[in-house]
Amino acid sequence: MTDQPNRTPRSPRSPREPRRATSLPRERGNAWRNWSGGVQERSQLTAGPTSETAVKALVIGASGSGLKVKTVGAGHSFNDIAATDGLRLHLDDYRGLVSVNPETMVATFRGGTRLHELPGLLKPHGLALANQGDVDEQAIAGAISTGTHGTGLGFTGLSAMVKSLRLCLADGSIVYCDERMHPELFAHARVGLGALGIILEVGMQCVPAFRIEATEGAEPVDEVLERFAERSRTADHHEFFWFPHADRAFVKTNRRLAEGELPSPDALPLGAVTRFVDAEIVQNWGHGLAASIGAVAPGMVPRVNQLSAGLMGTRKYVADAHQVFVSARRVRFNEMEYAVPFDDGMEVMREIRRVVEAGDWRVSFPIEVRSAAADDVPLSTAYDRESVYIAVHRYVREPHLEYFGAVEQVLRAAGGRPHWGKLHTMDAAGLAAAYPRFGEFVALRDEVDPQRVFGNAYLERVLGG
Repeated sequence: MTDQPNRTPRSPRSPREPRRATSLPRERGNAWRNWSGGVQERSQLTAGPTSETAVKALVIGASGSGLKVKTVGAGHSFNDIAATDGLRLHLDDYRGLVSVNPETMVATFRGGTRLHELPGLLKPHGLALANQGDVDEQAIAGAISTGTHGTGLGFTGLSAMVKSLRLCLADGSIVYCDERMHPELFAHARVGLGALGIILEVGMQCVPAFRIEATEGAEPVDEVLERFAERSRTADHHEFFWFPHADRAFVKTNRRLAEGELPSPDALPLGAVTRFVDAEIVQNWGHGLAASIGAVAPGMVPRVNQLSAGLMGTRKYVADAHQVFVSARRVRFNEMEYAVPFDDGMEVMREIRRVVEAGDWRVSFPIEVRSAAADDVPLSTAYDRESVYIAVHRYVREPHLEYFGAVEQVLRAAGGRPHWGKLHTMDAAGLAAAYPRFGEFVALRDEVDPQRVFGNAYLERVLGG
């Protein structure tokens, strides 16, 4: 695959895009750690390319020297999917908007663009992403490569919104792919795990910008579990957070407003004070307090969790979509998340609740439960099935292996598929059974990267040698 089709004309450079005129890589230290601090490594070389020509040259040079190559963004994966002891590429200086097609509403971004930059880049064009997760620090290339998703049975994860990709392959060739050009590569590279090539550009299907009316509040957890399926099917977006050891869960239900539609009379604008109370006092101060107490006095965690659940009072507000979808995350934690079949989701959650309550752990962070539509991306956790996502968290200073291991047994027994960017213990044999098209992905990888230029220990475990 060595073709290089005509380039899409570039739009004027965004203020957030790099101003560098040179393609020379920026020098960086070789030590690196991910966001949670659970993965730390030192590569032989690092580089910050500013053009696809520089990426091509670096890949050819590294592979010719026998070095493995990995691209890292914000380091928001909790496992070692981005780790390498070879050449580590940062795309911090390769970001921004490339073009917008006003007819199709497809916006093309450079691979290093952070998700939190997208609303500002899309606003002049009256566009937005159809859905987002609750974290927006990731680079867009890493977010789609690991299957990042939001919530809502009518909406897929980010990867299924991808309309085109521009990749640098292991031999240094630059390839454009979509549903017509190299359709097999396009299908698989949307959740490519960094195994098929370096994403230089990604075309995302967008929608007209919209606002959301959000309703949030604490409810009895038994009622929340009982009504989850019904509410997920009737609401645009529905999710909940359950603090282990507490009898209430924090529920978030969002309604998308059509253009010109007025919100409910009791829905208030999301002002700065409201955002501060939610993001800083409830989410970060509350989580931080529970985590700090849990680290020194585990026996106090159940009471603190009850307090945290009580702090989250009912409120209804209106804001731009990204302001509702995204929440601040300043208290660091480790996370494991699995997708299970939607119809089994609440029974799985009840079993997890029994396991947690029977254990000796004092868990200070909530369990997050969301849903998403089925999609056609071969290694998407929602491939060919509606899914419930169950995510468990543990404060970084608390041991997580035993707790995560017990919950993972329940999730795997239910046919769960692990989020590719979060902690899990599944290997290639188990994943091959979970994904109908797993063998196709592995065969394609053999074709485009037979020497494993983009390989590392994580990919060896989840894909095989």
